[in-house]
Amino acid sequence: MAGVSRILSGRPAPNFVMYYPLFLDLEGQSVVVIGAGSVATRKTRTLLGAGADVTVISPKASAVIQRLSRAKRVRWICRTYRRGDLIHARLVIAATDDLTVNQCVCAEAKRRRLLANCAAPPSAGNFMVPSQIRHSGISVAISTGGASPSFAKRLRRDLERFLSRGYPQLLKRMRAARQRGRVSRSKKSP
Repeated sequence: MAGVSRILSGRPAPNFVMYYPLFLDLEGQSVVVIGAGSVATRKTRTLLGAGADVTVISPKASAVIQRLSRAKRVRWICRTYRRGDLIHARLVIAATDDLTVNQCVCAEAKRRRLLANCAAPPSAGNFMVPSQIRHSGISVAISTGGASPSFAKRLRRDLERFLSRGYPQLLKRMRAARQRGRVSRSKKSP
């Protein structure tokens, strides 16, 4: 329990990395994903959902990545990663099955002062993608600091059930009330 009280007081527990939570606006931003297997595909879908301009670099690609490429939703470069591939990126995902390649990708990203997420080993990157809940306008990010992704997933499922109990309707009413407040304030302005 001492570790929890340290976290709540703002002081990290020993051997516990404190990450800074952040929601990024990736609309139209260039993101490079190295790898095109199942993990890279999942991350690519999430990035597309955020409006990112995604380039995937991999000699082979999942059927989903190939389909997204044919539909011109992603740019797929059919080859292995090369130094310099990150030159126009704002954000990088290293998700190959080769740890050495992932580490090289993240090292280049860090030299270029880019945000880099590494599927394995996670420590090679400089940010982690949390388990996420998106439910009717509500976004919640959950992280265990890498200690237990399976626990974060379980907590996410529990929170999804909790949030589905009327909160979407409440949020809709709150959004409408806020809009009415903005309109009435703008009418009072000279």
